[in-house]
Amino acid sequence: MAHVRTLRVKGLMEPISHFSDAVVAGHTLYVSGLVATNAAGEVVGEGDVVEQTRQIFRNLKSILDAASATPADVAKVTIFMRDASQRPLINPIRQEFFGPHRPASTLVEISRLVRDDLLLEIEAVAQLPDA
Repeated sequence: MAHVRTLRVKGLMEPISHFSDAVVAGHTLYVSGLVATNAAGEVVGEGDVVEQTRQIFRNLKSILDAASATPADVAKVTIFMRDASQRPLINPIRQEFFGPHRPASTLVEISRLVRDDLLLEIEAVAQLPDA
């Protein structure tokens, strides 16, 4: 049996390159960088970092559900933002998504993302519950 399997999650846009929505390796779930797009590839919340963050966490929830995981299973998130000064705007969405759970986190300000209408990208690593 393969120790690594890829996940393609219904409701997320088709990857624009050679990658999977997520990969399960052993009991660890590695989630590719998520952006604020819907299944059709349209940006949700253009120009609005709060709404883009909400969409990213909706997408993350879909992946966690597909892997039988929850936000409490997320061990680490990495956030790439075009304007790190907007961090206080996204914190309430993070708190709403994770509740009392506080995963390890890194935030990096970057000059651009794969599309100019995207304001941030979030990747995650989760520990899957025992089957």
